[in-house]
Parts: sequence; structure tokens; C-alpha cells
Amino acid sequence: MNDSLNVSMTEAAARRIRDYLAKSPQAVGFRFGVEKTGCSGWAYVVSLADEIDESDHMAKVDGLTVIVDDTSLPIVNGTKIDFVRRGINHIFVFNNPNAEAECGCGESFTISEATA
Repeated sequence: MNDSLNVSMTEAAARRIRDYLAKSPQAVGFRFGVEKTGCSGWAYVVSLADEIDESDHMAKVDGLTVIVDDTSLPIVNGTKIDFVRRGINHIFVFNNPNAEAECGCGESFTISEATA
């Protein structure tokens, strides 16, 4: 396990994650990462983590354990996570300094080849 992760979040995001964790006592933290997909190349993936792998990176953010896999780290490091209302939906929003562009629907993003 590594600790070189730099992620922050708003109080709204922290509150929402705490709600999820309270309903899943077996979870050890909030997993945040990316997967190749979408029209721009990358999409964010969030879930509750039941374990921490040796290659994971971890940070305490507002008292919460945030876990990022080794592959996702250079892509998401420096991201600020928010939880906002858009119309009738509530969603996580990611302010990622490494993202160069987002697709029109906002579901995926691109990064420079140097970051990937």
C-alpha cells in the first residue's frame, strides 16, 4: 500500500460517502478510479472497497479512507470530488486537473498521453 495520493472533496461529497459507508459496515473505504470507456477515452468509477490491495494508494480525506489503484493514480491524482444536484438527480462531479477535455455528455474525458 502506498500513500502518495492527493485527492480532496467537498463536504457534500464527504457526507454522501459517509452515508454509503454507514450502510456497508464491511467496507474499509471509498474506491475511486478510472476505466477506459466512453467517447473520450476514460470514465470515473466509484465504489466501496472491501479490501486494500498492496498496490493501492490511500489517503485520509475528511476522516474518510480514499483508495485509488496504481493504474488510476496518475490520471486522478489532484482531483477534487463534489456531490451536486443536477435537475432531479444527485451525482458525483470530479474536478480533475489532469483532464484535458470532456465529451459532450460529460460521462468521459481525455488526458494527455504523458499522464496515461
